[in-house]
Order: sequence, then C-alpha cells, then structure tokens
Amino acid sequence: MARKGAKSPTRGRKLRSTGTKARARVSNGPNSLIELKKQLEARTRELAEARGHLSEALEQQTATSEVLQVISSSPGELKPVFAAMLANAMRVCEAKFGFMQRYEGDTWKIAAAQGAPAYTEYLQQHYEHKQPGPETVSARIARTKQVVQTSDLAASRGYVERDPIVVAAVELGGVRTILGVPMLKEGKLIGAIILYRQEVRPFTDKQIELVKNFAAQAVIAIENTRLLNELRESLAQQTATADVLKVISRSTFDLQTLLNILVESAAGLCEAEMASIRMRRGEAFQYVASFGFSREFSEVAKKAPSQAGRGTLTGRTLLEGKPVHILDAAVDPEYTFTEGQKIAGFRTMLGVPLLREGTPIGVIILTRLKVRPFTDKQIALVSTFADQAVIAIENTRLLNELRESLAQQTATSEVLSVISSSPGELELVFESVLANATRICEARYGMLWLSEGDGFRSVAMHDVPPELADERERENVIRPGPEIPLGQLARTKRVVHIADIIAEPGYSKGYRPLVALADIGGARTLLLVPMLKEGKLVGAIAIYRQEVRSFTDKQIALVQNFARQAVIAIENTRLLNELRESLQQQTATADVLKVISRSTFDLQTVLDTLVESAARLCEADLAAITRQKGNVYYQVAGYGFSPQFKQMMESHPLEPGRGSITGRVALEGKVVHVHDVQTDSEYRMAERMKLGDVRTVLGVPLLREGTPIGVIILNRRRVQPFTEKHIDLAATFADQAVIAIENVRLFDEIQDKNRQLAEASGHKSQFVSSMSHELRTPLNAIIGLTDMLVTNAARFGTEKAQEPLQRVNRAGTHLLGLINQVLDLSKIEAGKLELNPQTVQLAPLIDEVVGTARQLAEQNKDRLVVDAQENLGALIVDPMRLRQILLNLLSNACKFTKEGEVRLRARRVANGGRWVEFAIADTGIGMTAEQKAKLFEEFSQADTTTAQRFGGTGLGLAITRKLARMMRGDVTVKSKPGKGSVFTVRLPVGANT
Repeated sequence: MARKGAKSPTRGRKLRSTGTKARARVSNGPNSLIELKKQLEARTRELAEARGHLSEALEQQTATSEVLQVISSSPGELKPVFAAMLANAMRVCEAKFGFMQRYEGDTWKIAAAQGAPAYTEYLQQHYEHKQPGPETVSARIARTKQVVQTSDLAASRGYVERDPIVVAAVELGGVRTILGVPMLKEGKLIGAIILYRQEVRPFTDKQIELVKNFAAQAVIAIENTRLLNELRESLAQQTATADVLKVISRSTFDLQTLLNILVESAAGLCEAEMASIRMRRGEAFQYVASFGFSREFSEVAKKAPSQAGRGTLTGRTLLEGKPVHILDAAVDPEYTFTEGQKIAGFRTMLGVPLLREGTPIGVIILTRLKVRPFTDKQIALVSTFADQAVIAIENTRLLNELRESLAQQTATSEVLSVISSSPGELELVFESVLANATRICEARYGMLWLSEGDGFRSVAMHDVPPELADERERENVIRPGPEIPLGQLARTKRVVHIADIIAEPGYSKGYRPLVALADIGGARTLLLVPMLKEGKLVGAIAIYRQEVRSFTDKQIALVQNFARQAVIAIENTRLLNELRESLQQQTATADVLKVISRSTFDLQTVLDTLVESAARLCEADLAAITRQKGNVYYQVAGYGFSPQFKQMMESHPLEPGRGSITGRVALEGKVVHVHDVQTDSEYRMAERMKLGDVRTVLGVPLLREGTPIGVIILNRRRVQPFTEKHIDLAATFADQAVIAIENVRLFDEIQDKNRQLAEASGHKSQFVSSMSHELRTPLNAIIGLTDMLVTNAARFGTEKAQEPLQRVNRAGTHLLGLINQVLDLSKIEAGKLELNPQTVQLAPLIDEVVGTARQLAEQNKDRLVVDAQENLGALIVDPMRLRQILLNLLSNACKFTKEGEVRLRARRVANGGRWVEFAIADTGIGMTAEQKAKLFEEFSQADTTTAQRFGGTGLGLAITRKLARMMRGDVTVKSKPGKGSVFTVRLPVGANT
C-alpha cells in the first residue's frame, strides 16, 4: 500500500483534499461515520480472503515442490514418491485418509495408504488383485477414465445396494465424501489417487486440480522408474556381455574358462537356476560346462541320449537347429528325460544351438525351477552368448591346427592378440596379419584388399616399395578383368598362386596394376588368398616375392588361416557395430526377410509382414502399401486401420497428383515427407484422413527400373516427423516389397513365356512344313496369266473358259494373301518387320480402305457405314500397315455379317495421353467368352464349325494386334454371341517407331 502511495503523488494530494471535505461531512452528521466503518469492514474481509487464497496457493506450491523433490531424490523408488504425494494431497485437500492404487489388467492394487488401517487391511485381504463392484469409485474410474466424486457415500447407490467395498468404506472407514482422480498415460489408465473425508464436504475444484497435478506427477514417476529399470537391465546385460567379451579377449584359447563363465553369466542374466553347455564329441554331445546342477544329476545326465530327437531338450534343439523353449518339462508330452527332471526339479527350459556355418556343434541349456517362460530379450541374449561361444570354439580349433609350427603359432598369437585387444579396430588387425604373413612365408611385401562392388579396395600394406605404395594410394580401388589374378580370385573364390607375374597374359597386355607390381614393386611370385564369410568373398590377402619361388602348401594354409582370422575380426567388428543398433530393428528386418524367402510367391503374406514391421520399427500408427493398377493406385496391404477406415481406403483408388501423398509419390517418384497434412496447402485428403486422425505422413516409392509401381505409406496420429533412419528403413522395406513383387511378376512372366514359346515353336514347325517363299513365284504367274486370259478372252478365244479362269484367279489371289500373312507373322516374330512411319492424313486413308472393303460388304448384302470425326487430321504411322489393320478388321466384319451393318468409327481421344481410336462394329454372329480368349492367338479360329463355314487361317487378327502393338497401340474386342462384335484399335498420336 505504501508503494502505491509513493508511486502516485497526485493521488495523495487528491486524498488529502478529499479528507478535508470528509471531515467537514463528519462534522455534519453520524451517517457519514457509519458508512466509512462499513467500507473499512469490507476492505478488511477482502484482505482476509486474499490472504487465504495466498496461503492456499503457497501451501499447494509447497506440496508440489516437496513431491518433486522426493521424485528427484528417489530415482527408481516409487514407494517414497507415492507416500509423499499421498501425504501432501491429503494435507492440502483436508482429507482424513487416502490411497494410491495401481491398475494392472482389470484389477487394482494398493501402492500407498495413509490412515484408516482397518479399512486398508480389509481391502488388502479381500479385494487385492480382484475386480471391484461396479458402483465403487475404482470401477467408475476404470470405466470412464474421469474424475469421480461422491458427496455422500452413505447415500450412494453402492451403499444402498450393499456393495461390500462401499459398505466397508462407510462402516469401517467412516467415509462420507470420496474423491477419485485417474492416473493416465497416453490415455491409458495405470492407477488412481483416492481421498476420503469422514464428513459430507465435497472437494473444491482447486483441490481436484491439485490432485490431478499429483496424478500427472505420479505417472511421470512411474514412467521414469520403468525407463530406469529398463536401463539398469540393459546395462546389466551389456556389462555381462562386455565381461564375456573381455574373457574371450583375455582367455582367447582357454576354452574351458570361457565356457564356464558363459554358462554362469547366462544363468545370472536370464534368471535361471541352472545352465549348461553340451558340445559334439564324436557322435555324441557331452557336457563341457555347467552351473547349478547337482553331482547326482550330472551322473544321470551322462547316460541320457544326446542325439537329435524330441525326447530331450538337447535333441530337440539339434533337430530344429533353432532356439527351443519348453514351458513345463514336467507336463511336456514329448519330453522323456523324466529321471533327470525329477532329480534336478527343473520346469521351464530353454535350449539355444551353437551354430557353425548353419550346423549345430553344441547347445546352451538354461532351466528354471518354476514354470516361468523366458522373455524374448533373454532368448536373444543367450543367442549372443551362443555366437560368442562358437567364435571362441572356432578360435580354439584354429589355434590347435596352427600349433604344428612354432613360428606359425607365434605369428597367429600376435594376430589374435591384436584382434582381442583392439575390438572394432580393423586397421591394427590387418597390419598384424600382413606383417606376420609376409615374415613367416618369406615374402617381400604384402597387401590386403576388401571387396567393394565389382572391385577391390586396398586397405592395408606392409613393406610395400614406396613408389608402388604411392600409386596404390592414388588409385586404391581397382576393378580387375577376368584374366588378372584378382579377377580370377573374384570369379573362383579360390587361392590364386602365380609362379611368375611376368609370364602372365595380363602383364604382356599391359594391365597397369600387374605391370606396376612387377616393374615398380619388383614382384615375381604372387599368392592371393580369398577372405570368405559363408562362401561370400569379403576380401583377399596378397603376398609377393621378388624372386621366382613358389609358396609351400603349409605357407598357403597359414595365409588361409590368417584370412579366416581377418574375417573373424571383420565379423566381430560388424557384430559389435550392429549390437549398438536397435535389437528390435534387427529382429523385425530378419522376420521380413524370412517371410520373403519362405513365401516367395505368396505376395500377400510378404506385403502384410512388411507393413506391420515398417509401422512397428518406424513408430508409425498406420501403414499401408498401394500398388498401381492401370492409372490408379489401390491399397493392397494395411496395418493399424479401423475396419471403416480400411474399407474406405481400399474402395477409393488414388490417382497421381499433388492432392494425396500416394499420388504425390507416384508423380515425383521419390520420398515425400509431410510433417503435418493439416497444414499442407496441396493436400486434399483431410476429410478422408479424419477417420484415421492422421497428421504426419511419409511416402516411399516402390521403384522398378526407376518407375513407381507402388507406394509405402506410414502415418502418425501426432505431428512428429520421421527420422532419417526411419526413412532409410522404410526405403529398405520398399526395396524388399519391389523384390517380392518382381519375383512374383517374373515368375508369372516366365510361366507365360514358356507357354508362348512352346506354342510358337509348334507354329513355326507347322509354317516351315507347309509354307515356302517359293510358292509366291508360281502363284504370281498363275494370277497374272489368268487375269490376262480373262481380260483378253476375245483375243485368245477363251470366252467359254472365262468363269473357271476367274475362279482360278480368285483362289490364287487368296492363297497368295495367306502366304503373305504367314510371312508377315514370321517377320514379326523374328523381329525383322520394320515400320515406315510417315505423316498420314486420316480422312483420305479411311476413304481408300472403305472403298476396298465396300465390295466385300456388297457380297453379303451388308450396309457399310463410316462415322468419322471431323478434322481427324494427321497421324504419324506406317500407312501400309494401318491399311492392313483396318482392311483386315473390316474384311472379318463383312465376312461374319450377313445382310447386317458394319460400321467404322474414327475419333481422337484423350485418356492419359493423345490417341486416335478406330472402332469396327458389326451385327454379325458374335463370339463367346471362350472364343474371345484365344482370338488373337496364331492359327487359332473360333471353332471347327465356324472355320469350315467362313474359312480363314487364324492369322489375320494375330498379325493385326502385333502390328498395332509395334506402333505402341493395341487392339481390343467386345462381343456377345448373336449380337455382333466391336474391334477397337487405339494408336498414339506421337511418332511410331
């Protein structure tokens, strides 16, 4: 108040002036004094109320601060956090007692309680982990996920209907007013705060808001604890894995120590009471390490069968070659090792194979005394241990082989020491490999290459002459031809041993890398050893001598061992890098690839798996794949869609265009990423997307030879852009989808081509046996002679033979036409028929064709009608072949129509492009669906009866369609028996080639 006065001196002067008048008024009567007292009392009440609000706000802030302090000081400990929250909520909200409850499944559990011990004990004894009655506060919260307040519990429906929990609350806890506030995580109920008063006094809105804040803090605390526990679990697993890797590196060839630590670590991390490893010894699999098993069990286990079979966990794992999980060995109908099970008492069992090149060489076994399944993370962790065991076993095997020679042992030890002491540092490993290989094999220098596409990259050199080293650094990637040593190694994946480089063809041909080796590096004898991983070439080790002296078999074997060690180092580095990535992504990607490999031609299964995996790995709420059919895109697979939304999307195809993400991707042929479709000015699907509540959308094209054939769409219901990793992963899934689609398409095409080739072969055989170019010469002579005799009948005295001569002339002309058709077909199939495109005015061409066809129409008394669009203009086309197409279709129409109508319609159309369309319609005999199906096949006719009645070879329509398609057009047909047919020829306006 003093500050206000200080800030406004004018106001002060005014008050003094008013005060003088007020004294004058006071002196005038008692009413003024009474009025001033009332104003003073009102101001006093307002001040008291403001102080009350201030005190209440301060108390609420203090309570919230105390809760946050407990949360920050007790990470991962929910009990003190819940206790502090509940105490502060009760104190600030003036509640007598209260609970904090966790909601799991469909039941409730008390997480914290304050006051009312009798009522609390009653709930814990009778209703812990059980569903409460429908009129209880807990049930109402579970049903509505809203705040629930009952002003008087004794007058509530639950009490009147004698719900046990409500009755106990009133009669044991003295409850009258009750408040329940839900704890929600992303809309999901995970608990509630419930406060009680023993008098009828509802909680205020401010108090309810405060409890809501506490509930929100509780959700944060629960989530923090969950994340912290997961982090601790992951850290424990990583620590244990690191410990195992340390043991591998420090005890690389002390296999027993490593196996003992492996089983103990696996048991501890996977919460198993017992663990063991069995390895192949001859024809049997024997225990080589165990943890937690009694001596009595070990003696019995030695007698148990260990071959592949369903009766034991070891046998079953060996049989299936993958992890085997037995939920309860005591009741498993196939498990026959009951004696051991009774002695050890194990129930749940897990077996993971130790695989070397896909073949089991051992089994890791974990058992639990209770029926409690192992989690996916635990199974994955044991699989990692199995991989490490295989690596260690393989290392040991290689060492035993290398012990033949002390020099070799020393060299290999040095290489392995570098591998173990420098995980992930391949440069040191490669340098050590080359140094030891050149020293022990008495070579002058060496290089190590890694495969890179169709070439090799130089990644390490040892003692290479400086001038040659400079050249290799300038051009460290070479793409060798097949006659060069590296090219031979790439082709054969076998050791390449060159006694004398100078005698090689590549040297004499001047191949620069080989010439540089000999002329600059002085190399004469060369040894190239491939680095193979499961049969795949990953690189090569090359060592050189400067004299002609071949390497021995032992030296070659030693370099092969070094190559294997280099591959192990590369593989270890790769595994180490991959372990840093998300295990979920690895598993899901593997699942997709398995589906593709196992369901090569079951395309729908592959697409369904792809969209589900893409949605899960890219954290999308909805995912779909659309495929192109004609000029539109249909949804063919979806994930996360409601039935209504799915039906709507599948029944509304999308066209290329800016209005939809699918259309935009199809239009641009590249990834489209829209952060928020609701703010995208070009997006026209907002109303439709309301069904899915879509905000952020990612579209990735399915590209075949650079052309979109479909789109993968990922949607999020929140504005959260996808990361680059997500986009790359979606692109990978798109590639897999294209591969799957292409596999199916190619398979279908191959099947169809095989059928067509078989038929074409038969047709050609028929053609060769029945037709010959030599027929044309005598036929032309016959046609010419008969035509001359008919034309000059009076001159030659052949008037009486005129009619037979005309028949001979027509028959010859017909036969010549058939031969020409067969020859055309032969040229088309051989790819030797060439088009002669020219700019052709369509109207004159149509008149010419119709004039020729009119004679055919008159023979059957048909009415020939031309319906040509005005200003048809010109078309770039081979005029002779266009006449052939139209005349053939008109001839057929006239031949199969008697006393009917044949109509030629010509027009320009725009359907995704610019086209000219010719439609030949008739009212003739028509065709069945079966006849239409084989209509355009060579030497195919409708049926025997039709062929006998109307004649023909079955080549005209086949040639017509082939010619149209050579012009980048097509011929289609519509027909019904007895109703006639319509043949439609569509040709592009652009230039034909």
